[in-house]
Amino acid sequence: MGALFPRWTNSFSRAAGAVVLATPAAAIAGLMLYVRSPLNTGERNPVGQPVQFDHRHHTADEGIDCRYCHSTAETSPHAGLPSTATCMGCHAQLWNKSPKLEPVRAAYFSGQAIRWNRVHDLPDHVYFNHSIHLAKGVGCAVCHGRVDQMAQVQQAVSNQMAFCLECHRNPAPYLRPPEKVAEMDWQPNRDPEELGRELMQKLDVRARTSCTACHR
Repeated sequence: MGALFPRWTNSFSRAAGAVVLATPAAAIAGLMLYVRSPLNTGERNPVGQPVQFDHRHHTADEGIDCRYCHSTAETSPHAGLPSTATCMGCHAQLWNKSPKLEPVRAAYFSGQAIRWNRVHDLPDHVYFNHSIHLAKGVGCAVCHGRVDQMAQVQQAVSNQMAFCLECHRNPAPYLRPPEKVAEMDWQPNRDPEELGRELMQKLDVRARTSCTACHR
């Protein structure tokens, strides 16, 4: 009696079985890659704003310190956004007729705040305090990137747990003197690890990897 099925069906059935077994693993791997990719994290995606504010001009060209506009970064969990009064402190005299600044003038005279679009949006279950990081010598550029080189601000890092843990496990390479935290182009004048270890002792910086450090 001849075979019921041709010989090639053996290879086909083995290949089909392999596909069936591999599909769940491929799906899980694909999801893991997606959640870590810029498609999900928003990394390197410029965020448009209601006012064309160019950080390159204000920070790099004019030398305005980050804390002039983000005035609560050293004293509060939140860095804060500048009020229109802060903007008009300069622009009542400079570019005071520019159409690009009409939203600022309108908001100032109406008493309404400008609705800026959020760039860094951590999940609600994550606690982040700007003031403690700056006090311990973590520079603005560590998390926000070279804002002084951005026409439109974008998320420079993933903001995912792995990014935070890399620093929390070994803070030394990411530290700088606290008076240098707002200097975008700051570079250590010697080995970052060596300087960082000294700063860890001086500023009482410790590795923080317990869940309650960020999840409260």
